[in-house]
Amino acid sequence: MSTAANNTEIPTFNVSGSPEENFSATGLLLPPAPEPKGVYKPCLLVGDFLYLSGHGTVKEDGSLIIGRVGENIDIEDGVLAARQVGLAMLATIKSAVGSLNRVKRVIKVLGMVNATPGFTRHPYVINGCSELFKTVWGADNGVGVRSAVGMGSLPDNIPVEIEAVFELYP
Repeated sequence: MSTAANNTEIPTFNVSGSPEENFSATGLLLPPAPEPKGVYKPCLLVGDFLYLSGHGTVKEDGSLIIGRVGENIDIEDGVLAARQVGLAMLATIKSAVGSLNRVKRVIKVLGMVNATPGFTRHPYVINGCSELFKTVWGADNGVGVRSAVGMGSLPDNIPVEIEAVFELYP
């Protein structure tokens, strides 16, 4: 059962345009930038670094993709859920700094997968977000260091939560 976004593939093309042009070429839509559900900031700008708090699977209509990978979401829907988290993060970046073109590079990504105890392919799931960032900013600037871990649960039973750090152009 597919619970993720309608578009299932990011088109392959040469990343030669600006990040905004590269994103536009995917044909994907950004969800609304998520509002905090607690006492925290969705992002924090410190010097030339933008820190993004953990983001969830917010869809274009503001609803969430929910479920647990290996239980009621299969691995491919987990990948799509991670891509949807990446889209929510792009929405936050645009809301915070005005344009994806302000981002110089991805520094670090921490991906958390709500998965069953026997599930072991967490890095594969988080590739859904990493491939999106690579498409937007290219192989050199869109791929940073990364950790992908499994969790026994995540807020609202979302399948994926991701936080990240980006370097901005001054």
